[in-house]
Amino acid sequence: MNWPETFRTGAEAVRAHRLRSILTMLGIIIGVSSVILTVGLGQGAQDEVKSQIDSLGSNLLVVSPGSTTSSSGVRGGFGSASTLTLADAQAIGDETVVPDVERVAPVTSSSVSLVNGTTNWTSTLVGTTVDWLDVRSRELSSGRFFTAAEVETSAPVVVLGSDTAGALFTGAAVGQTVTVSGTSLTVIGVLSASGSTSTGSSEDDTAVAPIGTVTDLTGAAGTSVSSIYVEGASKDTLGAAYQEINALLLNVHGVEASDADFTITSQEALIETANSTNRTLTVLLGGVAAISLLVGGIGVMNIMLVSVTERIREIGLRKALGATPASIRRQFLVEASMLGFAGGLIGVVLSLVGASVLPPLIDQPVSISLLATLAALLTSLALGIGFGVYPASRAARLTPIQALRSP
Repeated sequence: MNWPETFRTGAEAVRAHRLRSILTMLGIIIGVSSVILTVGLGQGAQDEVKSQIDSLGSNLLVVSPGSTTSSSGVRGGFGSASTLTLADAQAIGDETVVPDVERVAPVTSSSVSLVNGTTNWTSTLVGTTVDWLDVRSRELSSGRFFTAAEVETSAPVVVLGSDTAGALFTGAAVGQTVTVSGTSLTVIGVLSASGSTSTGSSEDDTAVAPIGTVTDLTGAAGTSVSSIYVEGASKDTLGAAYQEINALLLNVHGVEASDADFTITSQEALIETANSTNRTLTVLLGGVAAISLLVGGIGVMNIMLVSVTERIREIGLRKALGATPASIRRQFLVEASMLGFAGGLIGVVLSLVGASVLPPLIDQPVSISLLATLAALLTSLALGIGFGVYPASRAARLTPIQALRSP
């Protein structure tokens, strides 16, 4: 029997028992679709994390202050001290000292109540310099950003995030005023929505003003900053910028690396930290889903054994007519591989349907991986062949006399 005839015979055998074939493939269908969707959910979560972190700015390094220690010896978390100053930001911005840095934006922030007439809204008031817009890769939907001259004079101007502007004004916000701690600030611009979050708060619920204006309003220490955002000259030199900033601040603060009163984080570090849990859960859930594939393979072997038992007389007749053990073995392996591959194909189709239906329902993106899809499909084929070897070999070992005598 040649290969075309073998495939035709195998397809007829599968079609002859449609319901049994479908039930046999069910385990593989569930396993393949579960594996693809599980990997897709994990990849979607990682892509979302990367997108949110990338929205913080391109080639970004964040310098944060160290921790405080109380008189009783209790240490606060990183960022609880006031170890960073405007002088540190100016030193980092000196291209002769840190040549791999493009822009620097010192930031001081505080939660304040913004008032517009009878409407009030609690938001994060951010004090910074003119480079903040470029460092954070933000854009304006209307109006303008404040100028260097307005930063120098601590002008009473503010740029609102899209959520903040929407909460305070029903119409255009530019040209209106908001009151913070009894001081009126003129709204000169509104930021475009970023749709991202940072440290649990929305990046669109913010108000940005000149750093001197904010320190005057909040009464914060005149030279202290809560963090320094640094944009590297390029992604390729971000590591060099990290080393240069670290060496500079250690020297300026007069401390050793083991006693550093600041921390520097990069986008890569943030992404790796955020994705570590996602990867662990993806592997765990993927392993559980893969068990369904194993169960499906066992189902294929079980049905093929039943098929061999049912067709003993057919096998004997074929052998009596000259069929070789190799051709008999090949016939049953083809049938088993058809069941495995068909189950894999149906599982892939179901996973694609699930990838389009699930995101709106669970508010979580699903990114179908071509590699995972191909791997699951090939695995289903391998399971069909692998679990079909024993039934096929059992059929091939039957002698014509034994087979023909079987009832």
